[in-house]
Amino acid sequence: MNFSDFLSSAPARDIILPDEDYDIQIERAANIIKNADYVLVGAGAGLSTAAGAQYGGKFFEENFGEFQEKYGRGRHMQDMYSAGFYPYPDEESFWGYWSKQALLGGIDADYTTLHMTLLKVLEGKKMFVLSTNADEQFVKAGLPKEKIFCTQGDYFHIQCAKGCHPKRYDAVEMFRQMDQARQDCKVPTYMVPKCPVCGGAMNMNLRTDNHFVEDEAWHEAESRFGEFISQMLSDEKANVVLLELGVGFNTPGIIKYPFWKLTAKNPNISYVCVNYGEAVCPKEIEKRSVCINGDIGCVLQQIKR
Repeated sequence: MNFSDFLSSAPARDIILPDEDYDIQIERAANIIKNADYVLVGAGAGLSTAAGAQYGGKFFEENFGEFQEKYGRGRHMQDMYSAGFYPYPDEESFWGYWSKQALLGGIDADYTTLHMTLLKVLEGKKMFVLSTNADEQFVKAGLPKEKIFCTQGDYFHIQCAKGCHPKRYDAVEMFRQMDQARQDCKVPTYMVPKCPVCGGAMNMNLRTDNHFVEDEAWHEAESRFGEFISQMLSDEKANVVLLELGVGFNTPGIIKYPFWKLTAKNPNISYVCVNYGEAVCPKEIEKRSVCINGDIGCVLQQIKR
């Protein structure tokens, strides 16, 4: 199965919020995971938030106050997500901001305790992680890259802004140098990267438009993901768990809807969803689902126990 076949754009009907005692949910989830042969983890932004990632509020004001002073405190300067879409006046300003976000949001970020707890819970299972996060916390927690497919890019690479060729470039050292040289929210002109092929502007390797570059490494990860799915589905006697953590309805077609579809089509698959306020499922898979509205960290600790 390739990734495009896995994706689903249409939600199932009759979405419900299961009404079940919390302690019973924890016990059911623990038993389902304990008896699993295969576990496919779907990791969304809520997992990073639960692990300790900070994007706005006091954290943003303390680390990006100079940008708020320069560009104002409007809707584009409230947190790292919105600030990424600010219409910066030039490339020096664009990289002045993004070099800092890349460092704080991924390169220097370390909030892996929750990820390590998850890996401990799944120890001994045949597992794979499908993630929309860009922070590489699973890698830092010790999970081999061969078991991870980050579909939306990461904070560690840049690409041609127009996607003129299918290659991305390691930008970690460049971002560190930019961080040291930044003045008045801008990097020096000589530090602005240019595409080595077309000579045009560069951009973060994050899926924000239709120019996102899927390079050889991306396709290799996609292939490994497809192989895992095929093996998982072909083993009809195996107990399979789709474990969805912190996936909301921002891009549900990447993880949530496909998980629902796979569960509905395969009677040996169970669906476990943990999300604060958005742990729901279609009625048709309710009996094989556990939807826990709670803090992911607390839930995983209780499941581990």
